[in-house]
Amino acid sequence: MNNRNLTILLILAVVFFASSFVYTVKEYQRGVLLKFGEIIEADLKPGISWKLPVVHEPRLFDGRIQSFDMRPAEYLTQEKKRLIVDSFVMWRIDNVEKYFTATGGGLESQAQRLLAPRINEGLRNKFGERTVHEVVSGEREELMVELTAEVNKKTREEFGIEVVDIRVKRIELPPTVSGKVYERMRAEREREAREYRSQGKELAEGIRATADRERIEILAAAYKQAEQTRGAGDAESAAIYADAYNADAEFFEFFRKLQAYREVFSDKQDILVVKPEGDFFNKLKAEK
Repeated sequence: MNNRNLTILLILAVVFFASSFVYTVKEYQRGVLLKFGEIIEADLKPGISWKLPVVHEPRLFDGRIQSFDMRPAEYLTQEKKRLIVDSFVMWRIDNVEKYFTATGGGLESQAQRLLAPRINEGLRNKFGERTVHEVVSGEREELMVELTAEVNKKTREEFGIEVVDIRVKRIELPPTVSGKVYERMRAEREREAREYRSQGKELAEGIRATADRERIEILAAAYKQAEQTRGAGDAESAAIYADAYNADAEFFEFFRKLQAYREVFSDKQDILVVKPEGDFFNKLKAEK
């Protein structure tokens, strides 16, 4: 072996030896530091840290949200109807020291085995308190929120695991139960639709009545204003006639008669037979 190869081997040995004194914790990881198998430090900080080879052993776990599917299970409702429920769980490490101890070294499969019985128990209790209709209707969302909160409280205390969410993927009903449930749901939806239509009709009638009342009020106000305007016009016209009469009574009388004649002869096809000695011809003669 030449000197060059020996140098390379020595460098690699030094690097390997030096690396055995450090360990790296990533941002998304949670971990504990063991000393001869006992925890001496929990919840390790992200970054590079020192350790003694053989003596110290860092154990790191994924701290991000994990999920797994529950096995389909049967539950009884309040009226003793059988349901087959398929669900899944989302969880993450809350207390890494408790998690490491409870799972026997941080095995994810062991964490799932610990969570499954608690979730099954919670589902059994929640479904047992409700009817089939309540389970398959909009109340299921409220049910799952309550279940998640209750299970999470237990698993955090016992296993250091936070249950983020529990969701039902599918609920299977026996054919006889399924038909009755869907029929009841349809009847409920039809009843709600009738109520909405009734409320809409009542609202429309109210709007129509309000519009009719406002129309009558507007027309009455317009008629009142028109009458006032017409009265003012008649008064002004009477005042003008009175002033004209006072200024020249004879001319005013002659003007009024001309207006009367104009109205009489408004239709060119009308024929009026009068005596030459009539008042109309007297006026014409007087003008001459």
